[in-house]
Amino acid sequence: MSIYYHDTFIFPLPDGHRFPVQKYALLRQKLITEGVVRSEDLHIPPPASDQQLLLAHDAGYLQKVTQGHLSEKEIRRIGLPWSSELVERGRRSVSSTIAACRSALEDGVSINLGGGTHHAFADLGAGYCIFNDCAIAARVLQEEKLVDRVLIVDCDVHQGDGTALIFADDPTVFTFSIHGEKNYPVRKQLSDLDIPLPDGTDDHEFLSALERGIQHSMASAQADLVIYLAGADPYADDRLGRLSLSKAGLVQRDRLVFEVCLNARLPIAVVMSGGYGRQIHDTVEIHFNTVKLALELFARFETKNSIG
Repeated sequence: MSIYYHDTFIFPLPDGHRFPVQKYALLRQKLITEGVVRSEDLHIPPPASDQQLLLAHDAGYLQKVTQGHLSEKEIRRIGLPWSSELVERGRRSVSSTIAACRSALEDGVSINLGGGTHHAFADLGAGYCIFNDCAIAARVLQEEKLVDRVLIVDCDVHQGDGTALIFADDPTVFTFSIHGEKNYPVRKQLSDLDIPLPDGTDDHEFLSALERGIQHSMASAQADLVIYLAGADPYADDRLGRLSLSKAGLVQRDRLVFEVCLNARLPIAVVMSGGYGRQIHDTVEIHFNTVKLALELFARFETKNSIG
């Protein structure tokens, strides 16, 4: 089973910046150290091409990003200082999700140890996102005739606003976002299904809403592939979360999504998305639990003969 990563592509950040870039390498190291994955199962794909990026992004925006012509306002909206290293990291994040989607069709599940940059719109970046990896991956697989229809299940605490708008007029991609009602972004977009939750939502309330939402989404999407944004930021001690899920509740969340896909014989590509725990090891542990559970559940499933 293949897992993809890109944490070796470092980009500069000012001291004290709150984006937890260290979590990605820490996650990969923990997975290896604890024997959940083997080094030979970890892969770095080649960077996403302009042709692939243009399946979801405007040419003018891509040119500004790649050539460093973003305005100060555009850079502030992204929240990360521009650098050529940031652009390369963005390409690798996208290619890791594309590769995970392709592998999921073969193995039932595959994982990008990053990704989930759902605040990137076709023509602008926002919220630490410059390219929308899940939107691009869905379009790449459709262009390659590997899938017809895709379901994006976004369980990050922040609404997948960029993804929702990119696919607003595309009935072949169903977008489902369950998120904090009063959290970022202030201006929400219209997903195919949105479930906004009040501040302080606990495990029981979240899981009940998620179960209703995913059952509706599965029935409506009639998808060939699921892309799952397994954000760690609904955690109660997340600095940017505002919900009150426990680590055990987040494991139950992942199990619910994975078992629905298993029961439907539907391949799933998993991306990590957000996570801003007050203690970074909490975020790493939540992502670790997601990967471990996915590998355990799908290891018992004869995917090549069952999924198609």
